[in-house]
Amino acid sequence: MTSPPEGLCAQLLDAARSAGADSADAVVMQGTSLNIDVRAGGLEQAERAEGVDLGLRVFLGQRSATVSASDIREATLAEMAERAVAMAREAPEDPHVGLADPEQLARDLDAASLELSDPSPEPSPDALQQDAQDAEAAALAVAGVSQVQSASAGYSARKLHLAATNGFSGSYARTSRGLSCVAIAGAGVDMERDYDSDSRTFQSDLRSPEEIGRQAGERVLRRLDARKPPTGSYPVLFDERVSATLIGHLLMAVNGASIARGASWLRDALGEPVLPDHLSLVEDPHRPRAASSRPFDAEGLPTRPRTIIDKGVLTGWTLDLATGRKLGLPSTANAGRGTSSAPSPSTWNVALTQGTASRGDLIRDMGTGLLVTSMIGSTINPNTGDYSRGAAGHWVENGEITHAINECTIAGNLRDMLRSILPANDARPHLSRVVPSLLVSGMTLAGQ
Repeated sequence: MTSPPEGLCAQLLDAARSAGADSADAVVMQGTSLNIDVRAGGLEQAERAEGVDLGLRVFLGQRSATVSASDIREATLAEMAERAVAMAREAPEDPHVGLADPEQLARDLDAASLELSDPSPEPSPDALQQDAQDAEAAALAVAGVSQVQSASAGYSARKLHLAATNGFSGSYARTSRGLSCVAIAGAGVDMERDYDSDSRTFQSDLRSPEEIGRQAGERVLRRLDARKPPTGSYPVLFDERVSATLIGHLLMAVNGASIARGASWLRDALGEPVLPDHLSLVEDPHRPRAASSRPFDAEGLPTRPRTIIDKGVLTGWTLDLATGRKLGLPSTANAGRGTSSAPSPSTWNVALTQGTASRGDLIRDMGTGLLVTSMIGSTINPNTGDYSRGAAGHWVENGEITHAINECTIAGNLRDMLRSILPANDARPHLSRVVPSLLVSGMTLAGQ
């Protein structure tokens, strides 16, 4: 019988002590995933995976090393510890590494209020297949859709346990239920594709297969007969499906790892305006049923809400223990970690202040410009914030959408772009990044 994650963590810590480690922490992830793909009404692929991933980090003075495995035999656990200690002996000293002090650790470990795990039974493969087939059928029922590239349904459930020799021991479980559909219209060089998808913690919150398939079909039809836009400077509206990428660039720039390296276009912006003064960016790791919620971070510190940007002004960096020590600041309880790497600063659920105007209002008011619905590739200069990405979407003329756009590049500077954004009111509240459509007043378009 497979040992529970907490038991495996305890065995890893015992093995680390026996191997000569001064201190250590261990993380164990145990889970199940089930994925079903259908095509042309039939089952194309079914995959189920069950497994355990182990991660062990050991410390020898100010030296550390991390090892991982997926084999839970006692001999393997002992070998992991011995290998980690041997690696740590050869590692360079780092004055900033180390476990949290006991008084820093999370005490309230009850994750029930966060609703991270759906208590309903795991869906059967037949139920997942039926959802995928229903989504595919709904997409094909949209007149003009020629085929469905893929329709997929999936489910996962996993439990994480973290323990350390400083006395911390905590765990939580997480589930996810997803459905996606990719539709195709047109033919040859004029072929286009688009998609719709949904992913939720609770199966009962998932949008219907019929809605997802229909949305995928309607979206791809709107991409037909695409043209290149004129080259010049125009307002650009980032659709809600892609607007979170702009906030993602901002979050990367305020990540403590980037600041410590000096590789951030916001490295000197602490306390300065980086967004319009009516906008704030708030992180809430305790939002129920959200994909990035958690009661503690990967170093056992209690997570808590914080305001990253307050009325336009940058208030602080995103920090784990080591990065905070490098910068002379306390951790913001934002350590994230897999089993094969040491912790690093990560961001949990964030939400940008929504506007009062609808997406349609912004389209009407932008006059002539580009509505971006998808992007490919990117060239982002981390030091200057210079921004360039391939984009596709729809051309707006005199406040109305006129035709589809593809094969164009949008460019600007992130600091200038973010200071001028105007948000709509259409953000989806269940996402880990709640960001509405964003209008940027002027960007350079390279098209015809």
